[in-house]
Amino acid sequence: MEKPFSPACERNREPILAVLREHFADRKHVLEIGSGTGQHAVHFAAAMPQLRWQASDVAENLPGIRLWLKEAALPNTPAPLTFDVNDPPRTGDYDAVFSANTLHIMGWKEVVRMFAALPALTKPGAVLVIYGPFNYEGQYTCPSNAQFDEALRSGNPKRGIRDFEEVDALAVAAGFVLKDDRAMPANNRCIVWKRR
Repeated sequence: MEKPFSPACERNREPILAVLREHFADRKHVLEIGSGTGQHAVHFAAAMPQLRWQASDVAENLPGIRLWLKEAALPNTPAPLTFDVNDPPRTGDYDAVFSANTLHIMGWKEVVRMFAALPALTKPGAVLVIYGPFNYEGQYTCPSNAQFDEALRSGNPKRGIRDFEEVDALAVAAGFVLKDDRAMPANNRCIVWKRR
């Protein structure tokens, strides 16, 4: 098997890293939900060696993630975990959670389940960082996001760019407070919450 590769991961990793360096500076144990190829896990764990970076994804994506982790051979990336929001909720004591380009791939019910799982996974004061495209007040932020959303929904009607206000309401219900909402390249956002 060849390592999976995402050009988007290569393009967005440095802008995301700048946000993580700021908000994860005092963190120790990060859970990445939906690690995809594993590229982000390797890049961020190498750049922030003080963090134990726990990759996770649905079972079919783990072999590719393992290839990236094995090649990098970093001391702070344990074996990836199976994490499916449709399974019974996991527990943990993570002080940070990161997820990139996942909310628009999951169905809305799965997004709700992911946020509902966060209190059992995190410590009080945990930081949550979500990267991806968002709508605001039901409106696209640019024509390319409207086209992207149309493509997502034509492939699977359950997918789509999420409204920031609806996602923020899920975060608040899970005990998190908005700390930062930052514009990123390619009409994406990096949104940061902190658990009370």
